[in-house]
Amino acid sequence: FKSVNDTLGHPAGDALLRQVSQRLQRVVGERGLVGRQGGDEFKILLPGRHDQAMLAHLAQAIISAVSQPYSIEGTAVVIGVSIGISACPQDGVTADALIRNADLALYAAKGDGRGVHRFYSSEMHADAEDRRQLEEDLRRALAADGLHLVYQPVVSSKTETVTGYEALLRWTHPVRGPISPALFIPIAEDTGLIAQIGDWVMRTACLDAAKWPEEVRVAVNVSPTQFANPGFPSTVMSALAAAQLAPERLELEITESVFLNDDDGTDSMFARLKSIGVRLALDDFGTGYSSLGYLKKAPFDKIKIDQSFVR
Repeated sequence: FKSVNDTLGHPAGDALLRQVSQRLQRVVGERGLVGRQGGDEFKILLPGRHDQAMLAHLAQAIISAVSQPYSIEGTAVVIGVSIGISACPQDGVTADALIRNADLALYAAKGDGRGVHRFYSSEMHADAEDRRQLEEDLRRALAADGLHLVYQPVVSSKTETVTGYEALLRWTHPVRGPISPALFIPIAEDTGLIAQIGDWVMRTACLDAAKWPEEVRVAVNVSPTQFANPGFPSTVMSALAAAQLAPERLELEITESVFLNDDDGTDSMFARLKSIGVRLALDDFGTGYSSLGYLKKAPFDKIKIDQSFVR
């Protein structure tokens, strides 16, 4: 939904919401009440008792209906939907409890790959609490220098010499020990901490690289959130200046998701970064968008082909 708003404008987003509303009402019919909660979230209220099989069947019917293509201002648009379900009395007897638990189930549905429905279970509450605690600990780690970088060598197959290192972010929790980036990076992205963490990684990697031999580069991963920030080139320049590092020794690794909103902002960001003199690498090629079209116009110095694509 967000990319429709961003690329086609808010009137198109509103038109899309109206069409989604109509489809939801058509599927639910007289069985219940459909309402928009805000943004791109809807709630459906079904009075009376219903068995899980019926609710699962209805959820699948909704997913199927909402996922069919839409025509918005002559453009074909496809969106998806994830559904969380809670039932009274077992999942709560107040509106607040039922909504909170349906939200937790929705969160689990999104985590399971989207386009699915999930029923609330008590473990989801524990998972949410665990995540909230990790978020708190991550904030603390960022403030108290609890994160660190490790460096993976990049070796030339021709000369068998190290040409650079890729900076990899690591977090050793004081109680839980090492926490996988697969766990804490999504938390950082969801909570907006990723910009602060990204700045810290950039500065630290440049300072470290300044101590290495001059022909050795450092590669740093850039999140889509960082890339979308108009102030990002300034961050890069100040990190290079503080470390007295030559721009060509810094390689920024960018994933294909930056092209999902393929607009002028993306093109100008590439132009601004190239004008600084840093190298640009396309990371995880073959896992997502994988369009050869943007490779023609995006100024990449290097493409990293993902192992799943190679296999």
